[in-house]
Amino acid sequence: MAESLISLFPNLRVSRFQVTSPPSDVYNCIAWAVGQTSIWWWPLDDPLDDVPYWPAGAPCEVTIPAFVAAFATLGYVDCDNDANEVGWEKVALFADGQQTPTHAARQLPSGRWTSKLGESDDIEHELHALEGDLYGRVIVLLKRPASG
Repeated sequence: MAESLISLFPNLRVSRFQVTSPPSDVYNCIAWAVGQTSIWWWPLDDPLDDVPYWPAGAPCEVTIPAFVAAFATLGYVDCDNDANEVGWEKVALFADGQQTPTHAARQLPSGRWTSKLGESDDIEHELHALEGDLYGRVIVLLKRPASG
């Protein structure tokens, strides 16, 4: 298991990470980043298609501004750092070299990060450990007041 993840994300080899839940195709990284595990978040390709979910009010396109707008519907605002801040929940948006969103990760209260890896596992990791060919790099950090 660990070796297959390292083959996809080579930076995990020099980073502490752990698998925290089994594979699932019910939700994806965007849903996981906002704490949802019962729905797949992604802009709809066809407005008549009712799966996956995308928040009303966010542009229905795979762009950084559309993803920022989707998170804004839940109270997220721009953030200038990835430091752990008491009272705040943070997410990081990843994008490839063409600035196309590829992934989202959520910061845990410990300051580490958690990600849903496609239809694969959820893992706890260091933020930049997932940067590379598959997900690109962290391009936007967002935060909202913690909910409790």
